[in-house]
Amino acid sequence: MFQGWLSRTFKGDRAIWGIVAIFMVYSLLAVYSSSVNVAFRNHGGNTTYFLRSQFLMLTAGLLIIVLVHYLPYRIYSALAGFAVFVSAILLVLTYFFGVTINEATRWLEIPYIGFRIQTSDIAKVALVIYLARSLARYQNQLNDFVLVTKFLMVPVLIICALIMPENLSTAIMVFGICILIMYIGGVPLKFLVAYIGMAVVFVIFFALVLWLLKEDNRVITWIERMISFFAGKRSEADDFQVNQAKIAISTGGLFGKAPGHSIQRNMLPQSNSDFIFAIIIEEYGLLLGAIPLIMAYMILLFRGISIVKKCETAFPAYLVLGLIVMIVTQAMLNMVVAVGLCPVTGQTLPLVSWGRTSVVMMCFSIGVILSVSRVVNARLRKEELPEEEKRDEGELIYGTVEK
Repeated sequence: MFQGWLSRTFKGDRAIWGIVAIFMVYSLLAVYSSSVNVAFRNHGGNTTYFLRSQFLMLTAGLLIIVLVHYLPYRIYSALAGFAVFVSAILLVLTYFFGVTINEATRWLEIPYIGFRIQTSDIAKVALVIYLARSLARYQNQLNDFVLVTKFLMVPVLIICALIMPENLSTAIMVFGICILIMYIGGVPLKFLVAYIGMAVVFVIFFALVLWLLKEDNRVITWIERMISFFAGKRSEADDFQVNQAKIAISTGGLFGKAPGHSIQRNMLPQSNSDFIFAIIIEEYGLLLGAIPLIMAYMILLFRGISIVKKCETAFPAYLVLGLIVMIVTQAMLNMVVAVGLCPVTGQTLPLVSWGRTSVVMMCFSIGVILSVSRVVNARLRKEELPEEEKRDEGELIYGTVEK
């Protein structure tokens, strides 16, 4: 009976459900262990502050996954343009009225509630969904440079430009993810090379203007970080963080120091978010920490590709592909930063790092992927689908233009 309830409640790709459970277990263990001392020091001796916060967010996230994966994915196509527009408005509001934390204004506080949202996380997901819709709609016209620029590239550039002043690393990551999605979606490589060139010129020009107007801007800080990284000389703060992360990884070895025995958690400023991967390796080692997590993200990627192959229509295929690429790319970026192969970016480890907006949006993305998987699996088993989901399966056929 219990097994029957599980199969009725959690539909879609079962492997993805299992991966989500693995991420959540790692998250609770690592967030609690990495933040005990910070919670004790900053929250009146309450050592479970971050654990409780993460547990509540993951519980809410699980509920979001369940609810979203029951929704017909067709609604995301209809709302994609509106979602990008709202995201742009939120980014503008954040720039002028946002909350500043660690010298960066990336959060917007909801009045009377006090809950803070990181608007770039919302914009990132909205943009990926919009690209899936646009690639499906114009799949027979992707050789038209003007059309591709107008309907695909301009929204990407607007969103990235709004993110860039306070979060250049996220802007670069979002731009790179969008370029990758468009390449997979069939946009000619010569177009993408031109867009990358224009983006580089724009960033340099923007940085020079801000250098003249406001020398302490975050963009200038990031330009200096990248120059320092490639020159082999990091800033003192970045050098400290990366060195502590390397110490955590090297002392963790194959089997780790055991849960709760991390030393570097007391040194790393962002031990429960940006550098949580290093703490996981320190406590669980390569065999029980790093390798299982890397494998989980790789399995998530391959399961996403498997769902895409089963799709007979364009929009759900691009939707799953875009969201999977976004999640895995961010995970890989977080990991390479932790081992010192990339400049410090401030990107969280999806579904593992402590967070609020990031947890909600990643869970929403997983829910959307499972929504497509649910419909695809039902079609393959020849199960009866609701009328609106039957229409989904016949509306965006490969090689046609959406009407």
